[in-house]
This record gives sequence, C-alpha cells and structure tokens, in this order.
Amino acid sequence: MPRAELTLTIPDDIWIGDVSRTNADATFRILAALPGEESGVGLAEVTAEDLPAVLRDVESREAVLTMEILSHRDETALIQFETSTPLLLFPVQGSGIPLEMPFTLQNGKAVWEITAPQDRLSELGEQLSDFGIPFSVERVQQHVESEQLLTESQLELLEAAVEEGYYDTPRNCSLTELAESVGIAKSTCSETLHRAEEKVVKQFVDDLR
Repeated sequence: MPRAELTLTIPDDIWIGDVSRTNADATFRILAALPGEESGVGLAEVTAEDLPAVLRDVESREAVLTMEILSHRDETALIQFETSTPLLLFPVQGSGIPLEMPFTLQNGKAVWEITAPQDRLSELGEQLSDFGIPFSVERVQQHVESEQLLTESQLELLEAAVEEGYYDTPRNCSLTELAESVGIAKSTCSETLHRAEEKVVKQFVDDLR
C-alpha cells in the first residue's frame, strides 16, 4: 500500500498557520485532534524560545475558543485547545483517510505521513485543493513492509544520530545538536529516538531468546 509524505502550506486566514508564521521559530507538534459538528479539539506540544508570547498569541486568536495549558517545562508546553476552524481535519474526513499522529507544523507548513490506497490518496489531493490548502508530495513509497521494525522517520533519525556521533563514546554530538542538524524540536528528537531505541533493543533481546 502506498505511503506518501506531504508538505501542506496552511492558508493565511487559518489561525494556526498565521501564529506559526508570526512565531517562525515555534514548533507545533499535533498529538491528537477530534472534529466536532461546529468546532474541533486539538492536543499539541508547543516548543519555542519565547514560549509565553507564542501561547498568548494562540489564546488571542478569535478562532481559538478555549486554550488550556496542561503542562509546562522550559521551552515546551502541552496545550489543549478548541477551535472553530479545524480546517486541516476536513480533507482527511472527506477522503476517508485516518490522519497519522503526531505531525509537525512550523512556519506555516505541516508535514503529513499518509498510508492509504492510491485512490484515497488521489481523493485527499482533491479535498486539499477544494479547501484551498496548497501541498507538495515529497515522496511516495509504493510498498510498505508490514513487518518493518522502524518507521521511515525513526530510521532516518537513527541513521543521522550514528553519523553525527551521538552514539560514540564519548559522544561527539549532543541531543540539542542532533535536533538542530535534522531540523526538528529537541523534544521531538528525544521522543523519536526513544521509540526507535525501544524497538531496536526489544527486537535484539527477542532474537537472543
């Protein structure tokens, strides 16, 4: 079954796109989203150098009905929000494709990884166009092995960690430096590495039994 990576450009009149462009260094990692009849609820991890200013910007948007800070540490906060314009959820609903979480949004662009039959992917493209959401297809992998141990993003990060010397003794690359080299938030880098390491270690132990 095809797996595609899409980069979406969020329209100017959608609050989260505008907020992310206004605060270009901020990273929004969407962990969960639930559409309703007249609004949508989202759970997001927000990372930014000036985090209070970003959160104030989010809360001030007319389309953000409510915002609650669930946790806050250093430059990262976990927030839950309700919005009257859950635009990004409409195309996936219309195409019948489940949106894979989490996905990252930064500087007005969101990156989606989608696994679906070709006709569904085509329908998603039509839905995105209908809703005025520009997008580009970064790559399409025609076959996904069901027994593949790591996701593509996990494998790419693990390979980068090895190349940068993150696993050398002593380390030649810190977690912060690794995250900067691959262009993701430090918290995202840490979690992705942890999940990849967990799978690799468990598989290694299973193979020994």
